Amino acid sequence: MTREIPTDTGKVALVTGASRGIGYGIAEALVARGDRVCITGRNEDALKEAVEKLGADRVIGVAGKAHDEAHQAVAVERTMEAFGRVDYLANNAGTNPVFGPIAELDLNVARKVFETNVISALGFAQQTWKAWQKENGGAIVNIASVAGLAPSPFIGAYGISKAAMVNLTLQLASEMAPGVRVNAIAPAVVKTKFAAALYEGREEEAAAGYPLKRLGVPEDIGAAAAFLLSEGAGWITGQTLVADGGLFLHAGVA
Repeated sequence: MTREIPTDTGKVALVTGASRGIGYGIAEALVARGDRVCITGRNEDALKEAVEKLGADRVIGVAGKAHDEAHQAVAVERTMEAFGRVDYLANNAGTNPVFGPIAELDLNVARKVFETNVISALGFAQQTWKAWQKENGGAIVNIASVAGLAPSPFIGAYGISKAAMVNLTLQLASEMAPGVRVNAIAPAVVKTKFAAALYEGREEEAAAGYPLKRLGVPEDIGAAAAFLLSEGAGWITGQTLVADGGLFLHAGVA
């Protein structure tokens, strides 16, 4: 079956942590509408596979650790070399290496969580700003989490880092206006390898608490990100879109 090639939008995006899961879902949505995309990820083999699936004629991959400043610079440089611009940035790379009460958390682990989940997002935003967006405009989407909007027992460090992502979104939206819009998406549980421990083997039970009676899938977040990274969202900035299948309706937090 021949892959249908969409009309080229002339726009270019960089999506971090995109070899699988939510990041891949975002890249897939952007490629499907005609953007050219650079994806990043730690695992070079997984990244190559993702590039082939998305279409090597429209996508490049740059392997590296998200919190590594040299990797951030190289990823943006390679994007500019390949496509000549970088209109959009989707900060999706994240980690959650610990499960337990925050009062007993190893502070080195906390530092790792913040380096990967928050500082890397700021670093990539700085790089795309300097390379293209400052003079030409664009948009950024940060992937936060509902864990950053309410207490999140046993994943407290992750939740705190995602709360920081929400505030980082506000700060960048304020500083980068009017040329660059910055928004965030806060998903609940999305069916990815990253979140598998939260639903694997008991998906029906896990989904029971959601008014929409299902967990999220990467395509849900991809579609939301594609909208926020489009002219259709041209009057939206500094916002956090909660994508939770109605979960907060029951929690009374929304």
